[in-house]
Amino acid sequence: MPAVVVDNILALDRISRPAETSKARPVMTITTAPSGFEGEGFPVRRGFAGIPQKYLDPFIMMDQMGEVEYRAGEAKGTPWHPHRGFETVTYMIDGAMKHRDSEGGGGVITDGDTQWMTAGAGILHIEAPTEEIVISGGTVHGTQLWVNLPREKKWAPPRYQNISRKNLSLLSSHDGGALVRVIAGGLAGHVGPGITYSPITYLHATVSPGAQLELPWNSDYNALAYVLSGNGTVGPNRNAIHMGQATLFGQGDSIMVTADEEQDSTSSELEILLLGGQPICEPFAWYGPFVMNTQEELQQAFADYHSGKLGVIPPDVIPHSSVGEDAQA
Repeated sequence: MPAVVVDNILALDRISRPAETSKARPVMTITTAPSGFEGEGFPVRRGFAGIPQKYLDPFIMMDQMGEVEYRAGEAKGTPWHPHRGFETVTYMIDGAMKHRDSEGGGGVITDGDTQWMTAGAGILHIEAPTEEIVISGGTVHGTQLWVNLPREKKWAPPRYQNISRKNLSLLSSHDGGALVRVIAGGLAGHVGPGITYSPITYLHATVSPGAQLELPWNSDYNALAYVLSGNGTVGPNRNAIHMGQATLFGQGDSIMVTADEEQDSTSSELEILLLGGQPICEPFAWYGPFVMNTQEELQQAFADYHSGKLGVIPPDVIPHSSVGEDAQA
């Protein structure tokens, strides 16, 4: 799992342990992500399935894409599809993915890069494997997080942030036992490169066997964790977690994660995403690729899509698109 690594973790800025008076967030629930397929047939785990939406706010959903090792000719992506009313955050841990959109944008993200797409008022886009992976095969592993937009930002113009792995804020736990990558938001005075409409914190931590990661956490934010690989425990009661499981934490101002002394053969360390945000607390209407406040706005989004108001596929691309095919791509 390449993502971003460092030669000497002890040279990084350290995250101070939470104060002794802080309250470690208890574990409310642990869920196991069901597996499925997305787009043209690439495998995903539905990371937050089973967690009520009121506890996810401002997040909507998250898919873990892969980890899958494609043979030549097997790699798959998504067809052209629309979005409105929220943001997609695609974090590539291993491998590469390219995209095109109806605004004329395009690019490739790879090994630790993040693409932050604000759909806002509406956009069409496509995600696909690179030609190299299609021809020769290779590993593809990443996540896509959906972040809701508050009512007044749902009509913002579409925008992209291509966040290079070189720009992530890299931190060490207090004892050097964990590497923390800050993708967006702030942690202990350190800020990640992602610019967000909804205040959030988004981290990827690698915790060495037997190490404990203790993080200060904004008490106004919710708190979630998702295990990409490895085994460990969460919370003050050390609830067991493993790959493909999500944790919803309760109230408090710090988070505790511990990696097991012995890891399995597929991962030498605990790889975990840690997320939290300020709840938007607005009416919520979601169907397929649109996330709005009311059912009427959803109906308008579909009407606008079918009338071409969300964009037009560039003429140099063979169009194929169906909202029904990729309700969560």
